[in-house]
Amino acid sequence: MTTSLKGKDVLQVEQLASEEIALIMDTAARFQGALQAGDRLMNMAGKVLATLFYEPSTRTRLSFEAAMLRLGGQVISVAEAKTSSSAAKGETLFDTGKMIESYCDVAVIRHPVVGSAQELAEGASIPVINGGDGAGQHPTQALLDLYTIRQEKGRVEGLTITLAGDLKNGRTVHSLSALLANFGVRFYFVAPQALAMPAEITASLRQRSIEIVETTDLARAVAESNVLYMTRVQKERFADPAEYARLKGAYVVDTKLVKSAKPGLTLMHPLPRVDEIQKQVDADPGAAYFRQAANGVPVRMALLALVAGRE
Repeated sequence: MTTSLKGKDVLQVEQLASEEIALIMDTAARFQGALQAGDRLMNMAGKVLATLFYEPSTRTRLSFEAAMLRLGGQVISVAEAKTSSSAAKGETLFDTGKMIESYCDVAVIRHPVVGSAQELAEGASIPVINGGDGAGQHPTQALLDLYTIRQEKGRVEGLTITLAGDLKNGRTVHSLSALLANFGVRFYFVAPQALAMPAEITASLRQRSIEIVETTDLARAVAESNVLYMTRVQKERFADPAEYARLKGAYVVDTKLVKSAKPGLTLMHPLPRVDEIQKQVDADPGAAYFRQAANGVPVRMALLALVAGRE
């Protein structure tokens, strides 16, 4: 049976079978090759993407819109949707989904509430892609992170990967840890106790026989890791500004830390960075975060074409 994502929603990484993940990776690599060759792609000609962003976004929104345009499609967008759309009048996401299916062929939503993408998808008959729902999931970020690790390291299986920073609120690390569990990796989770990875996530990973070391010692973790995935402490998730101020500088990656790391360390970050990676580190050959951001375009091209049946 041929693997297909046609007509499917992409709401969380757990819904993706290993064959579907492989299909996304292979399709992204094919599209990246076509872009590098200067090919003009028209896979999504005649199709319209709606981007509904109820939270600020640079990389996710722009890379989705660039992906659609590079496939020959068109984009309609509601930026700052919380205030400039009918949500300000009390419209539910279910009703928004019912409405937008008349206007577009695929929709991407970012929203501060966990489960928001699911609600939109329940109303819409078109494929819905989750561009981040609060502290929940960010499946397309996890997919581009996986793609980046494959490119940078040549493999994923058997790697030791450190996830560090705000693991409590970080939807990127929630999604990425679940996705990487398919590849038998070993994890270090590095965070202050107040920002530790949620217990239900670590329990789920351990049930899948994934080895996890939880620590507050970043230097120890990077000395044994192939990949360090840093995240910022997310100010917007804190009700108490004093608590944010106390935790925001918990970990800083500088050239000294990089030099003490395991040779060949790949350094990733979903961006934006605040002060958790010093700019001097950008010159290190293992600093992959801007290459990682660029990979958002071919990976999201793959997702858009696959759910539309235009790959």
